Amino acid sequence: MKMKLKASIEIMRPINDLMGCLTVLIGILNTRTGVPFNELIINIILGILTYFFVAGSGMIINDIYDVEIDRINRPERPIPRGAISIKEAKYLFALTLSIGLAISIIHSLIVELYFINVIIAAFFGIIGFVYAKWGKKSGFLGNLIVSVSFSIGLLYGAILNGIWIPLYIYFFFLTAFFLLLAREIVKGCEDIEGDKLEEVKTLAIRLGIKKALIISLIFDILAIVFFILPIFTDIINPLAFLISMIFGLVVVLVAITLSIISKLEQQEFKRISLLLKLGSFLGLIAFVFASI
Repeated sequence: MKMKLKASIEIMRPINDLMGCLTVLIGILNTRTGVPFNELIINIILGILTYFFVAGSGMIINDIYDVEIDRINRPERPIPRGAISIKEAKYLFALTLSIGLAISIIHSLIVELYFINVIIAAFFGIIGFVYAKWGKKSGFLGNLIVSVSFSIGLLYGAILNGIWIPLYIYFFFLTAFFLLLAREIVKGCEDIEGDKLEEVKTLAIRLGIKKALIISLIFDILAIVFFILPIFTDIINPLAFLISMIFGLVVVLVAITLSIISKLEQQEFKRISLLLKLGSFLGLIAFVFASI
């Protein structure tokens, strides 16, 4: 039983889920003005729990559809190594998704959210399933789904404090969305040989690595534009945001520079992808400081 429990937690990839939960917290904290303290605590607890379980269900369904590939590339994962069966994983998927949606319904009834949060949570769950079954091999569509799946927590967190979402939250969302989209395209350039074997139709395969890298650069620039724009809105702490955003901005600019001078070698793409991942994390930290 202990081994099954460990495998059940592992297949949900809790670290990745918790990273996504940070986006919900950011959305809540940046729209907390005028919200009663007890309601704010409820929104934080139930909002994070909803995201955690729905995101976890997405991780599970992804492993179910990837089982044959994982038997070769990631045999240490729970299903390939036999720690959990496909049938058990399907039950776990249904359970975690149901728990996440149930929490969102309870949340809506407690705080009177008119089930808008439930609709967003259900949408989050649906696109996780769509990505696992069809999106991943479609290439760019899969990139879009991954970017939305992570960034949607910012909107979800904000909606918990009120129907009207401030403009800067949309800027936060678009920053995260475009930066993650750029990174997904770069990862497609890095994994082009493996993707060809798996028939994944990434932009690097469809258009060529050079054109794909140019498109990723465009998304990098859009991310920077939307990262700067919140300074000109009524965010809670513009000075703290301005100071903290510099670190993420520098990292992304380094990634852009490496992309421009790139010789289109796999090792370079790995480095660029890592920098964009770091830039995304530092951007989230800046969003936190914007709420202090």
